Amino acid sequence: MLTVVQAFDRAPITEIATDDAAALERKLQAAERVFRDRDGWLKPHERVAILRRLAALMEGRRDHFAMQIAREGGKPLPDAVVETNRAIDGVHNAADELRNFAGREIPMGLSAAAEDRWAFTTKEPIGVVAAISAFNHPLNLIVHQVAPAVAVGCPVIVKPAATTPLSCIDFVALVHEAGLPEPWCQTLITEDNALAERLATDSRVAFLTFIGSARVGWSLHSKLAPGTRSALEHGGAAPAIVDRSADLGKVIEPIVKGGYYHAGQVCVSTQRIFIHADIADDFTQRLVARVESLRTADPTLNDTEVGPLILPREADRVGQWIEEAVQGGATLATGGKRLSGTTLQPAVLIDPAADAKVSTLEVFGPVVAVYRYDDLDEAIRRANALPTAFQASVFAQDVDVAMRAANRLDASAVMINDPTAFRTDWMPFAGRKESGYGTGGIPYTMRDMTQDKMILMRRS
Repeated sequence: MLTVVQAFDRAPITEIATDDAAALERKLQAAERVFRDRDGWLKPHERVAILRRLAALMEGRRDHFAMQIAREGGKPLPDAVVETNRAIDGVHNAADELRNFAGREIPMGLSAAAEDRWAFTTKEPIGVVAAISAFNHPLNLIVHQVAPAVAVGCPVIVKPAATTPLSCIDFVALVHEAGLPEPWCQTLITEDNALAERLATDSRVAFLTFIGSARVGWSLHSKLAPGTRSALEHGGAAPAIVDRSADLGKVIEPIVKGGYYHAGQVCVSTQRIFIHADIADDFTQRLVARVESLRTADPTLNDTEVGPLILPREADRVGQWIEEAVQGGATLATGGKRLSGTTLQPAVLIDPAADAKVSTLEVFGPVVAVYRYDDLDEAIRRANALPTAFQASVFAQDVDVAMRAANRLDASAVMINDPTAFRTDWMPFAGRKESGYGTGGIPYTMRDMTQDKMILMRRS
């Protein structure tokens, strides 16, 4: 049995049964069986209808999902409501995408050898999908991995994080209630990392979608069965550059949202802030004042802005990183105090050393680091110095500065006057270098979960 607790106070929520190796084997066999029965594949219009019914069922349980996200994951309730709304929209997004999800004509007759032929491609589901998910968006990440599989017709086995399995379990139950037969969408509930690895690396799995730590993701990637494709979504230490032309009255709020949303437990949280020396003092004063006003409390309350970290050991780790940065010469401008077993006061560090953990590794906690710079290209060089790269921001009213930074920052997406954590679920979302592999976002995942087949006809 797995005991699920509230992230904030560690109070038990419920106990749920876990799966063992025999259960995994049954689920893999069931998934492979329905995929091999091509005559039993659901037609596109049937999959669209299931997704539409699913979205309607989710709307009926909107409040339940939001509170559950706040309880099991510790996300403040206002943000949990937003996550739930995004998840519902994501299901609609997968259904909508099927209207234009098609192959293309391949031109023939371009050489004498290709005369009198007609060729086109179709899209086929790739096969059984293994989805391993993370705790920080316990409903929306599941939607990102499961809804594309349902849309394109792949059987999917989804393993939620052991700390936040309840939203996944409830979501999959609604998938079945919406009309999808159980073998097409199954859960694997386990704390056993070896069992999760067995799922990911089984030869019957055609596609692995993994959201989580880079260490685990790249290890699984190296062990995949021959022919298995994958998509990995990890994280990094997202940079934001604030130019002296920036309007500080409009910068502080998005910076704070980017840095402290879900207590910084987001793969694209704003972590490293490079601020032009001409405005550094003013910016820092405003930033510290706003951070000190953040309400850190029980995430199930409507006015909470910052909630807990997912586990006490994560609060231990982040506190240690702050202490190490201060010992290495950084100034702790505010925060860092342990408020409870899982809760830290949001912190601002000024000029930590270039080799400090907070400067080089993903904090995944309520901490930002502020660094002064004099030259834009110097700030860009420092922003690009890590082996991770995901999303980045530049805040500037000077268009030349904004575009120079956007063109030169090593990132899959650069936000101009928006936080690094901005995302819509239909846009491409991808880590570069050690931060990931492949491109996320519902339409892009649907493409990954299919393969093209060309059909050629010769006129007789």
